[in-house]
Amino acid sequence: MIWTIIGALAAILTMFSFVPQIFRCLRTKSVKDVSPITLFQLSSGVLLWMIYGIARRDPIIIIANATTLITLSVLIFLYFQYGLPPRQAGRLK
Repeated sequence: MIWTIIGALAAILTMFSFVPQIFRCLRTKSVKDVSPITLFQLSSGVLLWMIYGIARRDPIIIIANATTLITLSVLIFLYFQYGLPPRQAGRLK
C-alpha cells in the first residue's frame, strides 16, 4: 500500500512538472529558454516508460506517462509556435 502511494505521488509530480513552463511560454510568448533536444529526448523516454507500463499493466505508470507526454507535446507545439523566427515579407525577391 505504501509503495502505491509513493508511486502515485511521484506520478502526480511528474505529470504536472511542465505545466509551469507551459504557462510561462503562453504568458511571455517566448520559448528562448526551452531546449528542443531536451524536450524530444524526454518525450522519447516518457513514451518508452508508457510502453513499459502497458506491458506491465500498471495503471499508475501508464496514466502518469501518458499525461506527461501530453504536457510535453503541448510544450513542443509552443516551441514551434513561438520559437521559429517570423518570416520577413520582403525576403524572397
